[in-house]
Amino acid sequence: MPSRREFLKTSVLAAGALAAPRFAAASATPSKGALPGTDGARVVSTWDFGVPANRMAWTVLARGGKALDAVEQGAQVPESDLANHSVGKGGYPDRDGHVTLDASIMDGDGRCGAVACLENIAHPIRVARRVMEATPHVLLVGEGALQFAREQGFHEENLLTPEAEKAWHEWLETAKYRPVANSENLDYHRSLPGGHDNHDTIGMLAVDAHGHLAGACTTSGMAWKMHGRVGDSPIIGAGLYVDGEVGGATSTGVGEEVIRNAGSFLVVELMRQGRSPQEACEEAVRRIVKKRPDGAKEMQVGFLALRRDGAVGAHAIQRGFTYAVCDAKKQDGLFASPSVYTTSFS
Repeated sequence: MPSRREFLKTSVLAAGALAAPRFAAASATPSKGALPGTDGARVVSTWDFGVPANRMAWTVLARGGKALDAVEQGAQVPESDLANHSVGKGGYPDRDGHVTLDASIMDGDGRCGAVACLENIAHPIRVARRVMEATPHVLLVGEGALQFAREQGFHEENLLTPEAEKAWHEWLETAKYRPVANSENLDYHRSLPGGHDNHDTIGMLAVDAHGHLAGACTTSGMAWKMHGRVGDSPIIGAGLYVDGEVGGATSTGVGEEVIRNAGSFLVVELMRQGRSPQEACEEAVRRIVKKRPDGAKEMQVGFLALRRDGAVGAHAIQRGFTYAVCDAKKQDGLFASPSVYTTSFS
């Protein structure tokens, strides 16, 4: 476990990375004085909008529920948020005007399910769980995923909101495509249409009071992407990986770079080898930067890890990556991730 000195050092780095006093490094272990039946339970997720997602997940964990149910419930919060243009129903479309959603879910026992390039279904995380539980497969894509969702009784609806459609038409005037770091945390209502909100995802990890782990990841992907493009979020081992004996990891940012490095699997394996969650995330980020030293200066990738004992770690290429932590003592924790670069081009 990290020493008090290591914890304080991480706190200083996190506070300095964003120069924002509302952030601090997350405590390495579950809070003391936990509510009855919730001792040891904890849920973490990426970005500022992870706070309300965590609160929803906590309604499951607080009554002694399963981590798998908690992450499924929590992930549906940003999927339903029309102001969130990087996840779910409010997501920006691809360059052809299609809103396509990706999601994955994984239990600590190795069971997992995912969907990619799914249209017309507002909650892909629910479909991903049905893939896990009702099929012999892990990943369904495109029309096949939609057919499966129909067979499972999911309601279809038009996911292209008026706001997203307006932004898409404005983007078509220039049709320029360039991912922008940390767009998840921008004020979506005031940002330039089509200019910034072009990715990305919410990744969520939980350990319940029984010590069981689970994770979920859901996204509408990068705005204005090529039709059919799939990032890391629905790829087990890239955007999400959970091992009940060790811990879990999830990622955010440019999915192509995470896929190339099997990022979340790498983080969990490093923890298995004895690295702390923080050390494991740092090493995974370093590998991406080493392979793409020039490209790394103009992109964002971040990793978030949760060890079985509740210890948390996070690291990113660019400053600005935030993550939310929720446990029995505090349900709205929001923290800054340390980063390779302390300035951001965005």
